[in-house]
Amino acid sequence: MTTGVAPVPTTTSTAPGGRQVWTRTRGIVLAVVLLLAGAVAIAVIRSDTRHGYLDPRSADPAGSRAVAELLADRGVSTRVVTTLAEARTAAGRDTTLLVAAPDLLTPGQQTRLRAATAGSGGRMLLVAAGSTSVERLAPGVTADPATSSRITLAPHCGLPEARRAGSADTGGIRYTTTHLDADSCYPSQRLATLVRVPATSTGGDTVVLGAPDILLNEHLDEQGNASLALQLLGSRPHLVWYLPSFSDSTATGADDQKSLFDLLPSGWLWGTLQLFVAAVLAAFWRARRLGPLVSENLPVAIRASETVEGRARLYRKAHARDRAAAALRSTARNRLAPLVGVPVSQAHSPEALLPALSAHLHGDGQALHSLLFGPPPGDDTALIALTDQLDALEREVRRP
Repeated sequence: MTTGVAPVPTTTSTAPGGRQVWTRTRGIVLAVVLLLAGAVAIAVIRSDTRHGYLDPRSADPAGSRAVAELLADRGVSTRVVTTLAEARTAAGRDTTLLVAAPDLLTPGQQTRLRAATAGSGGRMLLVAAGSTSVERLAPGVTADPATSSRITLAPHCGLPEARRAGSADTGGIRYTTTHLDADSCYPSQRLATLVRVPATSTGGDTVVLGAPDILLNEHLDEQGNASLALQLLGSRPHLVWYLPSFSDSTATGADDQKSLFDLLPSGWLWGTLQLFVAAVLAAFWRARRLGPLVSENLPVAIRASETVEGRARLYRKAHARDRAAAALRSTARNRLAPLVGVPVSQAHSPEALLPALSAHLHGDGQALHSLLFGPPPGDDTALIALTDQLDALEREVRRP
């Protein structure tokens, strides 16, 4: 009595393990972590730099509390407003209206602000107004596309405030004006970085300042910055410091709608290009050859007979007798050609193979043509018969 125990099938998994996955992906994970850390660091640095920027209530290096305190000592009151309605209401003959970021205003807001201040008889001071805003807020003044860095410049103009202050750390945006009675001061490469346009009918004026450095806490005690700032802002007893903000939605009309690209930060295109270059470099890095190819053993050894049997079953299931017959005949021709002195490259040419076989076997060339190059068999029985005939032909050719 024999007891048959069925063998337990062994399963070989080709899926990568956790260690392999970590080895393959650790470079990408490290790169992502470094990018995130760099982004957080840049955000923190930029937030610290821009905190309280040009705010007369801020004592940070980029704030303007120092100049506000000095103005208060001289009897000039400073009031901070953040909406266009407050700025328009505050405009008057005894008021200096400082617009900290004119470029943040929409075209409609700029037009309404200009209409409110044009005939007020007061002073409006624009800080670093670009080409789009200066043309609406100070008609006749044009901003040059190329900006200059902060540098100590001499007045070179007849404006009393500039002559008394002397050299100052001005620069930034440079301007030209078509007003003949305007004062163009602190030229950088022959273009002014401070322009004063008087309004002869009302006694007011508009001052365009190319850079905010003379108003910042960290630069106020340098050169003639404090003197120039106090004179420009202290000509009237009241100073209204307008800090445009995104919360000023009440003054936004239908003509002030911005597209998605207008709301994106100015450096988004450059940042996208950097990410694209980084992605291309990462693709080249991951696609590089790590070394010579290494042959690996198959996880399971399969006998040739099993492979042949499995392929035959596939042919039979698909009723592909034509493909099976073509494969059998092709293999037979490849083996027979060297035996009769025909190159393998010409084994599939009847004109080269059949005469050599006929001479070797002294047989009928027509029968050999039907056997080696004939039509596909019509059924499985004919296919098996073809297989037997090809085997017999090869044995006969090999017979000494």
